[in-house]
Amino acid sequence: MTETILPTTAIEDEAVLLIGHGSRRERSNEQVRSLAAGLEQRLGIPVDAGFLELAAPAISEAIAGLASAVSTITVVQLSLFAASHVKADVPLAIEQVRAERSDVTIHVGSHLGIHPAIVDLLDERASAVESTLGVDRDTDTVTVVLCARGSSDPDANGDAKKLARLLYEGRAFDRVETCFVGVTEPQLTDALHATVKHRPDAVIVLPYMLGDGVLTQRVRDWTADFDETYPYVTVGAGDPLGTDSRLLDVLGDRWQEARTDSVQMSCDTCKYKVELDGHTEDIGGARAMLRALTHQAEHADRDDVDEQPHAHDAPEKHVAVCTNQTCAADGAPAVLERLRQHARDSEACDARITRSSCLGRCGDGPMVAVYPDGVWYGDVDAADAERIVSSHLDRDRIVSELVDQTLTS
Repeated sequence: MTETILPTTAIEDEAVLLIGHGSRRERSNEQVRSLAAGLEQRLGIPVDAGFLELAAPAISEAIAGLASAVSTITVVQLSLFAASHVKADVPLAIEQVRAERSDVTIHVGSHLGIHPAIVDLLDERASAVESTLGVDRDTDTVTVVLCARGSSDPDANGDAKKLARLLYEGRAFDRVETCFVGVTEPQLTDALHATVKHRPDAVIVLPYMLGDGVLTQRVRDWTADFDETYPYVTVGAGDPLGTDSRLLDVLGDRWQEARTDSVQMSCDTCKYKVELDGHTEDIGGARAMLRALTHQAEHADRDDVDEQPHAHDAPEKHVAVCTNQTCAADGAPAVLERLRQHARDSEACDARITRSSCLGRCGDGPMVAVYPDGVWYGDVDAADAERIVSSHLDRDRIVSELVDQTLTS
């Protein structure tokens, strides 16, 4: 167990924003707030909770609240692995705030990632299941199956494998396997079928998730069904990470890294930065931004929220206006304001219009990007805003003479 070492001098004019994903289920949001309260007590400085989506306050609102009292804010992310939320969604949100709030310094910390405190916590979760099942890894053959959510990002899936290996090292488990609830393979049922071929005395399934929500219950249900199907092996599921105090150890370390500019991300295996087999179409900052801007649209609003907990409302389109130095000098702020004005006056427009950092087309701006269509308009004048709204945003008719390029997902 690690313990955050605080600076010897008093920390003044600084606060922390703990960013959680956000959920329709208030119980999950309260978990983030509980960890924020614990971190505040641990660090001795103000800590507020903010959410990427589905819950309030949003990141920008939370920063605005803290900025009324301090001038330096350190962002700490309550994400298990570095997938698209960590690499694209949160950075875009922070850059948008930075563009509007020059009065506040924002340091951005890393995700929870792989940490000895988390390995210890998983070991304890496994021990609790062993006690319930009446087995002992020192005398019985016990296999652990670590079940993560699953991602389209190879970094996240690879880290799940590494975490499982670290849980195995130095402990008396017969095997520690990795599987996922969805998105990628192997999924839990397939992993359990493969595991029982080795005839262990017991199999422990550990849901690698923060909250006790729909996905955790799904893991429990699948485990129970499997236990009934294979009576010759005892199978049981453990609890998620919850609000265990060891998470505060990790968050404290991530805070210290961020405020001292020593954050290390997995850039060598980031699908947005290097060529990885099967992910070459994702390379580039523009692709990362496209992913961030279209994220909400990918989850169409559904009625079956209980079965699809990540479903949420989203605007039909997201419009990003580059307000970096070159585009700003060419009149981008006026374009942004005019687009917002015409969108407010329209009865048909369902779009979110935000400013963006550099879109990489300096000299061709002001640039306006419309997603999920992947249409980029260049050399846009404030007078063009009405046509973009009335034609493209209202009626899906592209203003062809303004098109700079198209970028589809």
